[in-house]
Amino acid sequence: MSASIPASTSSAFLPLPPAKDIPVTFTASLKSWWAAGDKQGTASEERLLRRLPFFQPEQMASSTNDSPVIAHRERVQLAAPKHFLNTLSIKSTNPSPTAPPPAVVLHGYGAGLGFFFRNFPALAQWAGHRGTDVFAVDWLGMGRSARVPFTVKAKRDDISGRVHEAESFFVDSLEEWRAKMGLEKMTLIGHSLGAYFSAVYALRYPTRVHKLILLSPAGVPHDPNNLTMPSRELTDEGDSRSTISSHSAVAASAGGVRQIREEQKATKEKESRSRRLLTYLWEEGWSPFQVVRSTLFWGPMLVGKYSSRRFSGLTEDETRDMHDYILNITLSKGSGEYCISHILAPYAHARMPLVDRIAALKLPITFIYGEHDWMDPQGGLQSLENLRKAGNHQSRMYNIPYAGHHVYLDNPTAVNELLVAELDDAGEQLYLFAASRS
Repeated sequence: MSASIPASTSSAFLPLPPAKDIPVTFTASLKSWWAAGDKQGTASEERLLRRLPFFQPEQMASSTNDSPVIAHRERVQLAAPKHFLNTLSIKSTNPSPTAPPPAVVLHGYGAGLGFFFRNFPALAQWAGHRGTDVFAVDWLGMGRSARVPFTVKAKRDDISGRVHEAESFFVDSLEEWRAKMGLEKMTLIGHSLGAYFSAVYALRYPTRVHKLILLSPAGVPHDPNNLTMPSRELTDEGDSRSTISSHSAVAASAGGVRQIREEQKATKEKESRSRRLLTYLWEEGWSPFQVVRSTLFWGPMLVGKYSSRRFSGLTEDETRDMHDYILNITLSKGSGEYCISHILAPYAHARMPLVDRIAALKLPITFIYGEHDWMDPQGGLQSLENLRKAGNHQSRMYNIPYAGHHVYLDNPTAVNELLVAELDDAGEQLYLFAASRS
């Protein structure tokens, strides 16, 4: 690519204290709990974003360097009072009249835009080269967006009504954000529940979506006995092997999916009593963040156990910064997280699965799963079959080696390569090459 990103100018930023060590004692956990809040949440997000050489904090004047992109964050106000979406904008400094539609990155359940800090550099390089923009948005009621009340008025046995209301909370606010930002069309890159909502948005507003890229999407299969295991989000470990060298994406095949499902089946059979309890609480609509908040001073230690285990593939500094970021998101007022029991039924499958709905879309869709994912990839394969039967031959599916559910964070090299190819509409050539390796 012709446009290059200059070296970081973080030394010019106002000082930002480093994140504290992950607490392992009650005293440290108490201090961490006491310090949490909006100010600390802002700082935790900025630590991750300052890793980007093109990021400019709000307090800095616009830079005059020759970077092909400039990034800043803002709160995009919506029509309802105190409703806003936290947004990272990575904007080209030399927009092209033939630029492809901008990419919008959307996080999963209870996460935030900071989770993609290892993907933003590659996306920014693409944006600078193509003269377009990239945005990352926190869903309403999650991340650092407005924590407004989440309510569903439909009765318990009105499944379609409950699902529609819960989905509307998220996708209608995204549509309002799109109009506010003046975007005609977007490529949506969604992870997990964010991928589910991205697909639902495309179903409601198909003229506004150029392409869907779904990273380990939630809510796809309709089999109540599928092998999806939400408890593994709390127990799986990161894979440090993905940082050793490049491990490229592989075109998904029936054999590859069978291998993933065999691992999932073996893990499910060994599920401990505590894991079954975690699964039960998840499936019954309990918010894991609600559980952590209820422990008060012990909360930071509980989050620390998760952060240390799940993000063990990151560097020590990255893990510490991610922990502080996750902690402040988790301890924020409960809001959008309460959607889970309305969207997902017991056994963590969707009440209105995407596999039964997605064939209505006439746009390119890419499914991406991790080699050690806890999302059942069978739904992705079935979705591809349904799309092709409906005449949509623009869709495909990949497996990412050395990666679990957080594919973009576990193996960023492979995912970034794949994202850029898909954004450049060169996905077909990459898919053929990846198929030759599978």
